[in-house]
Amino acid sequence: MLSTEEIFENLATAIFVLSKEQTILLINAAAETMFGISRKQAAGRSPIDLVPELQPLEPLCTRVQQTGQSFGRNLSFTIPQRNFVTVRAACRVSPLTESASEQLIIELFDATHWQQRDKEQALFTQRAASRRIIRQLAHEILNPLGGMRGAVQLLERQINDPELDEYTRVITKEVDRLVALTENLLGPRRQLDLKSVNVHELLEHVLLLIENDAPAGIQFIRDYDPSLPDIDLDRDQIIQVFLNIARNAIQSIGTTGVLTVHTRAFTNFVIDAQRHRLTIGVEFEDDGPGISADIEDSIFYPLVTNREGGTGLGLPLAQDLVSHHGGVIEFESEPGCTRFMVRLPIQLEEQLQEQLQLQEQLS
Repeated sequence: MLSTEEIFENLATAIFVLSKEQTILLINAAAETMFGISRKQAAGRSPIDLVPELQPLEPLCTRVQQTGQSFGRNLSFTIPQRNFVTVRAACRVSPLTESASEQLIIELFDATHWQQRDKEQALFTQRAASRRIIRQLAHEILNPLGGMRGAVQLLERQINDPELDEYTRVITKEVDRLVALTENLLGPRRQLDLKSVNVHELLEHVLLLIENDAPAGIQFIRDYDPSLPDIDLDRDQIIQVFLNIARNAIQSIGTTGVLTVHTRAFTNFVIDAQRHRLTIGVEFEDDGPGISADIEDSIFYPLVTNREGGTGLGLPLAQDLVSHHGGVIEFESEPGCTRFMVRLPIQLEEQLQEQLQLQEQLS
């Protein structure tokens, strides 16, 4: 049977327990996630110290202490510890004991959290459908390419003209190139080559490649969290993820604009209904025109793009690679601000390999 402490920790609602002086005695894991702060950091402070926009809770707490009754209201506030993300929450303040002047309990039901869960579930549905479409498409392309290569080889044996041999070599070369591209669509077939890496080192490698090719009018800003720990990743795969997202951002910006790369750590972050004690977040933010509304709901499907000459394969492949690491790519977009957010949980190698094997069985 679960203990009271276990139930408290597993509640999806963010909980604050306040002293009669309205300072924080205890918060649960959901509150840590919502406010981006540990219980140790929160202890002894008031909720207003954490988020100034929680000021309306102060008179509500006083009223509860005076009457011994529960009261609630809806609030919208930004959280500095989470890069000023906006949260819309239903708040309720209740006396923790029958004595009206004693401790209080604040419940914050995060409506944006459930909206995010719905959005995340849609992303996972897209990812599964995307992988099926890509693999079926790749297999359909590989079959005729194999026939073409065989026919060209037979043709080469019948031709003794050196000038015509050059044309058959070009055909063979292009067929091989298409075969290699198509096999890439099938995704990584090898096991993850996990090594402990520093995410900032990978980002600097990617930004060095991007900056050399980017227009001179694009500014690059680094907003790194130096406290991020190393994480076990497949270096080549995650570099490819960052490259795909960064290149898309540069192409969206055009010739003049700003690309900002943020890194953050999240505690008790939930991905695909699984809570991770520590998750690393890498966000690519650009000030381009944003993603067209008509493709926002299908951006991670293959061949979906609003860019002339784009293949629509970069984001689906990036999502697939991140999913192999137990993570997810999310996005927010409006004119002047588009953010692609890579979430990579810190996991044991055994967990990642088991997850990859399960994904392969389901695909």
